[in-house]
Amino acid sequence: MERLCGPDLPFWVANETFHTDQPNLPECFQLSVLSWLPSIYLWAVSPIYLFYLKRNNKGYIMMSIMNRFKTVFGLLLWIVCWADLFYTFHELRQGLSQPPIYFITPLVLGMTMLLATFLIQFERLRGVQSSGVLLIFWFLSVLCAIVPFRSKILQASSQSEVTDKLRFTTFYFYFGMVVCELILCCFNEKPPLFSNVVTDPNPCPESTAGFLSKLTFWWFTSLAIKGYKMPLESKDLWSLNHRDTSKVMVPKLLKEWEKEQAKAKSHCEQSLSSQAAYSKPPPSTTNHTAGGGDESSPEEVEVLLSNQKSAPRQPSFLRALIKAFGPYFLIGSAYKLLQDIITFVNPQLLRLLIAFTKQKGAPDWWGYTLAMAMFFTALLQTLILHHQFQYCFVAGMNVRTAVIGAIYRKSLVITNAAKRSSTVGEVVNLMSVDAQRFMDLTAFLNMLWSAPLQIMLALYFLWQNLGPSVLAGVAVMVMLIPFNAVIAMKTRAYQVEQMQYKDARIKLMNEILNGIKVLKLYAWENSFKEKVLAIRQKELNVLRKTAYLGALSTMAWTSAPFLVALTTFAVYVTVDENNVLDAEKAFVSLSLFNILRFPLNMLPQVISSMVQASVSLKRVQNFLSHDELDPDSVDRKSSATEFSVTVANGKFTWAKEDPPVLHNINVMVPQGSLLAVVGHVGCGKSSLISALLGEMEKVEGDVSIRGSVAYVPQQAWIQNATLRDNILFGRPYNEQKYRCVLDACALTPDLQVLPGGDMTEIGEKGINLSGGQRQRVSLARALYSDADVYLLDDPLSAVDAHVSKHIFDNLIGPEGVLKGKTRILVTHGISFLPQVDNIMVMVDGRVSEMGSYQELLKQNGAFAEFLRNYSFDDIVEEDEATEDLLEDQELFPDDALSNHADMVDNEPVINEAKRNFMRQISIISADGENPRSRSVRRQFCSQRRHSETQEKKKPPEAEKLIQAETAETGRVKTKVYLEYAKAVGPLLSVLICFLYGCQSAAAIGANIWLSQWTNDASRNQTQENVHMRVGVYAALGIAQGILVMISSFTLAMGNIGAARKLHFNLLENKVHTPQSFFDTTPIGRIINRFSKDIYIIDEALPATVLMFLGTFFVSLSTMIVIISSTPIFAVVIAPLAFVYIFVQRFYVATSRQLKRLESVSRSPIYSHFSETITGSSVIRAYGRHNAFVLMNDMKVDENQKSHFPGIVSNRWLGVRIEFIGNCIVLFAALFAVTGKDNLNPGLVGLSVSYALQVTMSLNWMVRMTSDLENNIVAVERVKEYSETKTEAPWEVEDKKPPSEWPMQGNVEFNDYSVRYREGLDLVLKNITLKVKGGEKIGIVGRTGAGKSSMTLCLFRLLEAAAGEITIDDVKIAEIGLHDLRSKLTIIPQEPVLFSGTLRMNLDPFEKYADEDVWKALEHSHLQKFVSNQPAKLELECSEGGENLSVGQRQLVCLARALLRKTRILILDEATAAIDLETDDLIQSTIRTQFEDCTVFTIAHRLNTIMDYTRVLVLDKGQIAEFDTPTSLLSQRGIFYGMAKDAGLAQ
Repeated sequence: MERLCGPDLPFWVANETFHTDQPNLPECFQLSVLSWLPSIYLWAVSPIYLFYLKRNNKGYIMMSIMNRFKTVFGLLLWIVCWADLFYTFHELRQGLSQPPIYFITPLVLGMTMLLATFLIQFERLRGVQSSGVLLIFWFLSVLCAIVPFRSKILQASSQSEVTDKLRFTTFYFYFGMVVCELILCCFNEKPPLFSNVVTDPNPCPESTAGFLSKLTFWWFTSLAIKGYKMPLESKDLWSLNHRDTSKVMVPKLLKEWEKEQAKAKSHCEQSLSSQAAYSKPPPSTTNHTAGGGDESSPEEVEVLLSNQKSAPRQPSFLRALIKAFGPYFLIGSAYKLLQDIITFVNPQLLRLLIAFTKQKGAPDWWGYTLAMAMFFTALLQTLILHHQFQYCFVAGMNVRTAVIGAIYRKSLVITNAAKRSSTVGEVVNLMSVDAQRFMDLTAFLNMLWSAPLQIMLALYFLWQNLGPSVLAGVAVMVMLIPFNAVIAMKTRAYQVEQMQYKDARIKLMNEILNGIKVLKLYAWENSFKEKVLAIRQKELNVLRKTAYLGALSTMAWTSAPFLVALTTFAVYVTVDENNVLDAEKAFVSLSLFNILRFPLNMLPQVISSMVQASVSLKRVQNFLSHDELDPDSVDRKSSATEFSVTVANGKFTWAKEDPPVLHNINVMVPQGSLLAVVGHVGCGKSSLISALLGEMEKVEGDVSIRGSVAYVPQQAWIQNATLRDNILFGRPYNEQKYRCVLDACALTPDLQVLPGGDMTEIGEKGINLSGGQRQRVSLARALYSDADVYLLDDPLSAVDAHVSKHIFDNLIGPEGVLKGKTRILVTHGISFLPQVDNIMVMVDGRVSEMGSYQELLKQNGAFAEFLRNYSFDDIVEEDEATEDLLEDQELFPDDALSNHADMVDNEPVINEAKRNFMRQISIISADGENPRSRSVRRQFCSQRRHSETQEKKKPPEAEKLIQAETAETGRVKTKVYLEYAKAVGPLLSVLICFLYGCQSAAAIGANIWLSQWTNDASRNQTQENVHMRVGVYAALGIAQGILVMISSFTLAMGNIGAARKLHFNLLENKVHTPQSFFDTTPIGRIINRFSKDIYIIDEALPATVLMFLGTFFVSLSTMIVIISSTPIFAVVIAPLAFVYIFVQRFYVATSRQLKRLESVSRSPIYSHFSETITGSSVIRAYGRHNAFVLMNDMKVDENQKSHFPGIVSNRWLGVRIEFIGNCIVLFAALFAVTGKDNLNPGLVGLSVSYALQVTMSLNWMVRMTSDLENNIVAVERVKEYSETKTEAPWEVEDKKPPSEWPMQGNVEFNDYSVRYREGLDLVLKNITLKVKGGEKIGIVGRTGAGKSSMTLCLFRLLEAAAGEITIDDVKIAEIGLHDLRSKLTIIPQEPVLFSGTLRMNLDPFEKYADEDVWKALEHSHLQKFVSNQPAKLELECSEGGENLSVGQRQLVCLARALLRKTRILILDEATAAIDLETDDLIQSTIRTQFEDCTVFTIAHRLNTIMDYTRVLVLDKGQIAEFDTPTSLLSQRGIFYGMAKDAGLAQ
């Protein structure tokens, strides 16, 4: 340095710098190091940066005024620097020789300024809007120029005048311009021309954000503000960055994966060729005796094994992932490495700070510098940490996108054999669970190397600090790991157990809600309530056990750092007399131990999620390695033959290893002909169609099809889209053609019935269409596609006979729309065969004969026999058809729209709904009764509408919005928190908070004690009270641990108590809710309360509350400690708290809505996917493969669109909150410096080490607050449903009827009117009638006359609007509902059974003895069936009684009635649900067993009531006729008309 600066200017003077109150750096140091730093930086970075800019061109930016200013300033700076240089030359001419530094520095600076100016322009041409490189350069320049700025002023003020006027002036010029450049550099340029940002409607501001904005995630703020003002909607979200879209990500992964597969394949082939030569044993040893054959095999096996080692066949999916996403992820890893190193700077600074407070004469600026340094390292650490997270999370998001895309694309092309190896559910799981696991793992993957690194570094520094005593502390840490592991294992086991109880409970609830009407009619609610509560009790017991374990692990987790510190310090002090624990050692060690805590806790978690991810990896890899269909197996090239479909000696199989299904098939179908394929079930008709589509493995032969194909599968495949979309299937809409298609497929009448016409949203798998409708939609799709070849796989089986005739005549047959196209029709319908061109008969996978109808009849072969077998069935079919027709008309107006979307949350419900639907369809209902009387049908009608007609005229959107639920937006009211506290118990709530306070107090106490202990060192009285010090420290710490445990225990108990109370109230209310509520509320919504919301209250909420209280008290105690050691700190708290709450409110509002949007947009991905898998053959046949891939990509991108801001919102929050934490550190350190004279080093250590910890807990506290708000909503939702209006009381004490009432069974209606719900019309108007005991009354009337309402009134499921009903002189409106309902008996229309034993289904309260039950079974003709069952009365009925036939279920209902045998029986006659035989059984039983009872029968078949005492004819809710059947017939009124229709009267 002396050579450069000359002898007069020394490089470093200690007295001028360190040991003075006014430090100043020597001029040589200023001119060399300070001036060169920025230049060195810029020259080092620019080659890399220029290379990067050359590669990434975003288009150029127009020259703006700002840019001109930047350039001008850059050139001026160059001139200023070189002015200095020329001035030095000038001085040289004058004879003043300056040291060389005066030549070098201006030269270097000038060159650097030129480079900077060049960069400004080059960046503009390359479209860089804001440059980080230059910003850092200008910042460094300003920073380095501050020192000479100050020292020049100091110099000038100490001397009377400025000695070196020119350099003085140029320097200030230089300084001013550098500051201007820095300021200009902070602003953004306009976006480049021709950039894709401009075309995007709502681009993500990240791409155009400036460097500073990116650094602090400032660009997110606009969304946070928007989300705070009003709940975000999906239209507010930014579009995905182009590089994150499926379009970019999926091909990237697939490219690498294909390379992997190719590599594995070539490897495989090489190894196979070597193996073939290698493993043939010498022929001499192959004896064919039993022993000899075996002897040669070990050799072969060995050879095979050795080869397998050398040839790993499986292509590695992991390698593909790493190649595709590794580089991006590594950027994150680099940040992580930096952050790990910076983490350890702060404890060292803390040591220096404590040392500084000990030194009495040290200059103040040391302390201030240390405080600032602490602040800056913390700040830097925050920024780096969050950028690392951002990179990792985005990488995770990309992995998920790519994996989902890859799986989806694969699922469209895998062979049938591969498809069989995994169910649809499993494949959907690959997409939902496994892809999610990869995503979760990427966030923590870096911990795998970073945790060990942090542990090593921490141990190294601790060793330096305390020597070998550290090992004692580490031993404690290591010992805690198995303890935690055991707890985790147990917890997992309990969780599984609890899931089982939960599933059982939901299943039972589902049944109860589905059969709620029957429960009410039978007054059985209590029995079922008890069953639910019993399961709930078991569930809560398991929860309690889990809570105990949780309390233990919380204790371990809180006490760990303390125990470690205690053992370390105790060992350190006792090992050697001379070891003195002073403030430096104690608090630096504490902060290092706190750093250790995180990696030690994270490692087990990371490893377990690694294990899970590796399992997922294997599953995904296996799926992606499945065989694919060979696209060339069917020749689609149009060759000019007259045959449009030819198969030449084809042999086909479903899987390579299976035996072939079709043998030597030879078919030639002439252009434009209609070929019918017939044969018995399972003879390979559908397989033939699949073979033509290329879905099967072709073993030998040739298949060619000329032109495009349309395919109608046997089971219609319907998408969850509008009806019109299902038919268009991606083709453009043409009104005339569309109408024509609808007519041909007989769909026009159906459209009038559907609520939204052809824009009706069809549920998953076409749940709101009947089987016949689905099949017709499938046909319409084929017809609309206007293809050349039509493959129809038995499309007529699902529709009724007359419809199938219409379709054949208008569509498929020789006169249909399709004449002139080639059609291959698989059919069972014999009636159409005479009209087809050719018939092909298949037997066992071979073509047995082929020819026209007449030819085949002459041959009298297989076909003639086929005809003989089937002709009888056909006649039967004609019969059923009429009933089918009725069914189609009746069922569909009402449930045209299942409330599908409301059930997405909960799968079992969907299946349940589907099952009921299927059940309904099987009960062909000719009953046109007022729709509300049919409970199963009602089940999933969407909201009952007040005016059906208006609803239907509305556009289809109205249909979909039914399931919009209330609540759920905006802030949660304080009332809800109070409600929850009340459920926990007010006293308990206070106690919990008090315990948490005590625990924090103990922790503070221990640390204050530690600071007192360290102060002994300075007073040299360490030896005498070491034991007391260690003892008290231990006692305080252990007290804290125990308090933690007790408080978590109490909290858990409180939470479980609350969960029990909330569930009990909900259940109690739902059992007491009137029927009308269940009619207007979709079951899915109620089940949701019982499943999802109760789950949150059981599991998610307690954990959140625990974390929230924990972090809250930690943050609180930090403030208390800092304030108590430096009271002035209180001044700063208010503004910091204000900023904190401000940021937190913004974050909570926005993130809550983002989470919601994310979960809403997630389910469509999975439902679309499962739909695709089931319909893959249809998609392939129509060649819609690419369109579906695009649809899936859009859905995934839509989901990631809300996921990405979610990630950023956490980063945004983290940076801001940690900035507050860093400010706390800064102020704690600053005030420690200002008050150092009256503070002892122990207290300084205490307050600053507390401040260093606070950041983490502040951050978590915000997250927990937000989770708490999200979860407490569940309490609100459950509350809402446990406070709905209840029905009348079950028992009224002072109005109890006598126990043997009703004796006679007289029933009297007095001027009685009733309506279903407030605001609806009356269904019965002013009815007055008297029925004497023992009379048999038949009730008849047209649809909607109010027949069923009569029964509902007797049971008070509907309360009177006017008038009254009396039974044996008791007004039924005055007694309790159970007293009333248990005294009446009903045999309902649909037999509803509950899962449980048969005995429970007959007698849930166990009132009757076994012989009574058997007697009832005998009378109901079930005795034979039941006694043949091994379990007898304990026969398990499955859900809904699926394992009994419909007739048997009806008989079980009869047995119930016989068992209760009350004076009044109401029989709501089943319509088409049972065969005539069962019906006669029931009628005869009723005539014999109930002869002295009053019987009301709602009749659909008039012959059953012709011998009744009187018949009541209702019309429009009024009595039209009421007399004996014979006199009614003679009156020739309504009854006569009905009887005539039924053929009972002439």
